[in-house]
Amino acid sequence: MKRLLVLFICLGLLAGCVQVPKEALELPPESLADRQLQTRRFETTNKEQMLGAAANVLQDLGFTLEESEIPLGVLTGSKTRDATSAGQVAGAILIAALGGGAMPIDSHQIIRVSMVMRQKPDVNESTVRVTFQRLIMNTVGQCTKAEQISDVEIYKEFFEKLSKSVFLEAHEI
Repeated sequence: MKRLLVLFICLGLLAGCVQVPKEALELPPESLADRQLQTRRFETTNKEQMLGAAANVLQDLGFTLEESEIPLGVLTGSKTRDATSAGQVAGAILIAALGGGAMPIDSHQIIRVSMVMRQKPDVNESTVRVTFQRLIMNTVGQCTKAEQISDVEIYKEFFEKLSKSVFLEAHEI
């Protein structure tokens, strides 16, 4: 018992000596471009109005809202879409025909969105950052791929619709 305790203490001390590599805390070069793609400024500090407009846009785009925290300026949602690939289905059929048994294939994808609004206290302006991610799930419920969506058109469409919606909300149209 004492030996086991001494062993754990020694392992704990040795683990504390491990250094974190410098590059572990460095951002990849594309992170600035991603942030610029995901962020826009608006001439409002009204969180209720902004989150209401964003909720309307996301619902119009087919998302189901999951969380809305007005005091924090946070909004999250998701939608599920088909992710079946003809190539995977053909491969699974071929493997099954050759006696390899059933093989899991991609079945659906969950597209997640999160939006954060930050107010700039000294000016009547706020910053909105939105991110879209996608999780691809297979037929046995495992996540086979998780990635950030970086398609310029998706962000452009969202922010165009959000700008129009914010204008309509501000003018009560």
